[in-house]
Amino acid sequence: MALRALTAGGLVAALGVGLGVWASSGQDSGTSAGSAASRQAAGTSAGDSAAVPPPAAPTPSRSYALSTVPRTIPAVRAHTPARGPGWRPASTRRVVVSDAALADEGRLIAGELGLTYAGRKNDVRAGDLRLALNDDEGANPQSYTMTVRGGRVTISGPSDAGVFYGTRTLKQEVHGGRTAPEGVVRDQPAKPQRGFTLDIARKYFSPGWIEDRVRELGDLKYNQLGLHFSDDQSFRIQSDTHPEIVARQHLTKAQVKKIVDLAASRHITVVPEIDSPGHLGAVLAAHPELQLRNAGGAATRGAIDISRDDSANLLDDLLDEYAGVFPGAYWHLGGDEYQALTVSDPAASYPQLAAAAKARYGSGAGVADLTTGWLNDRADTVRAHDRTLRAWNDGFFRGTSVKPASDLVVAYWTGKEIGARPPVEYLSAGRKMLNYNDEYLYYVLGEPNDFAYPTGRRIYEQWTPRVLRGTTPVPAKYDAQILGGSFSVWCDLANSQTQDQIAAGIRMPLRATSQKLWDAGTPELSWTQFTALANRLG
Repeated sequence: MALRALTAGGLVAALGVGLGVWASSGQDSGTSAGSAASRQAAGTSAGDSAAVPPPAAPTPSRSYALSTVPRTIPAVRAHTPARGPGWRPASTRRVVVSDAALADEGRLIAGELGLTYAGRKNDVRAGDLRLALNDDEGANPQSYTMTVRGGRVTISGPSDAGVFYGTRTLKQEVHGGRTAPEGVVRDQPAKPQRGFTLDIARKYFSPGWIEDRVRELGDLKYNQLGLHFSDDQSFRIQSDTHPEIVARQHLTKAQVKKIVDLAASRHITVVPEIDSPGHLGAVLAAHPELQLRNAGGAATRGAIDISRDDSANLLDDLLDEYAGVFPGAYWHLGGDEYQALTVSDPAASYPQLAAAAKARYGSGAGVADLTTGWLNDRADTVRAHDRTLRAWNDGFFRGTSVKPASDLVVAYWTGKEIGARPPVEYLSAGRKMLNYNDEYLYYVLGEPNDFAYPTGRRIYEQWTPRVLRGTTPVPAKYDAQILGGSFSVWCDLANSQTQDQIAAGIRMPLRATSQKLWDAGTPELSWTQFTALANRLG
């Protein structure tokens, strides 16, 4: 949806109240308050008395300019300008809630803006910031309305998540221009899932660094943090069922709980990934008996022998254990780059897998069928914990008699794998997808395999959630099946950058991705303006 401004008169009609006065406060919106451009956007002029109905008390002064669109990242979808004082925080002003369920959101924004949290109150005082739930049936649950009028602010939404996003807008307005402009913001995301994925398996990240990213993500209205914590290099989270697989440098469960709780306070779900049946080198280092070996006895890097019951038991132990560590609604099963399927003749190279496939699925079954069955079995294990499941696109195969579970969401990252399936093939079959496009959204340390560090500008100017593979968007008719996307940091060459260098390197790409997941349309600001805004907001 394009950013739009409604008439000041339309605001009065909608609210049934008069307009207050607004003091110009240095909002750098690219259009000065009261300019010809802003008056044209509002459909009126400063001297057009017919456009502003007679106000209710308190009596406004028409000497104040019409407010301008607040500048935030991501940009608000709609703003109705008005004439009024706007709102500034002060320690004597209260945050009040209309529902006790909003206490966490109220305390957070009170602390951030130096306000007094007063809890659930029904009275009205000058300068109040009120948070409220509404009963807007059918509304996007992540939507919100923020009304700045008469020296007060009300943020309401159908859920606490929506109200939280409204507080992020208010926080940015105040930090960017000191004053929240008079008027009404109506806002909602284009995509329900907006994520950042961090590879903590190949590189250790301190808990504090991850917590800082959680706070950054929350302010940018992301709602998922993916943690890829098992790979060939290391297994990075404490395990009680299999402590032998855990790296010396790892996160304890107490540290993970602190991260998960902090994320929940920002309405961010932590999405765990234990990749299998490939990328299990760290697990197999402690369990060499489960290592996949070819017909000549050579070990296959990172691959577990899926013909063995002990392999399934080990993975299911871990999946069950970590379901209690990560209570969120989503789970990533991995499923990519199983090396048994990259050879020219998997059945000849791995006769034990071929035999197991035939024994389980019939004489016509092959290694790809057995691999798909493995993914489905792991999905059954996690589904029992009431999770929504996703897997990498190269874990889905053509021409198999065994089909991937119908509820698996495709995490599409590349079109470079053997037997690559274009995104439309999944979409036309009715699959839901998430966009992890490695062309735009992969920050791979050391830039191996022709990867280049992504730029925020390229994402901002070229990418949309419909650009799932390469640079070409899928047809618009499939837009609803694309649930969102994720910007990812992969640590292939872990020592190429420090934590601080990574934080700096992903700063603008994260902001650009946030903008395009919230509103996939052409941004109103140029990249230069967007960068200046990001620098001002911090």
